[in-house]
Amino acid sequence: MAFYLAKLLLTSGLIVLITEVVKRSDKFGALIAALPLTTLLVISWMYFEQQPNKKIADHMVLTFYFVLPSLPMFLLFPYLINKFGFIGALSLSIILTVGLLYLFNLGYQKFGFHIL
Repeated sequence: MAFYLAKLLLTSGLIVLITEVVKRSDKFGALIAALPLTTLLVISWMYFEQQPNKKIADHMVLTFYFVLPSLPMFLLFPYLINKFGFIGALSLSIILTVGLLYLFNLGYQKFGFHIL
């Protein structure tokens, strides 16, 4: 239970830290947020929980394939927020990302790889 609480506090603490940094510096906050910190935390927790190396490696590969269809959201969101407000931009970004995940999955399937 102590390990679970430590994971929870460290992981959520990192999110809070990033949001506080963003308040002071957009560039530095964006740099920190763009780092694959969540993924590194996840694979670290997997390692400490003695997950097999294959499972950790598979997680990294799948993360890569899921990141690709989410990238356009980062370019579209700034335009959408000025046009539709935060909730509208967030909603449209989620719809775009889900649609791209579906389309990317269709493309990946042609190469024998399934992400969904």
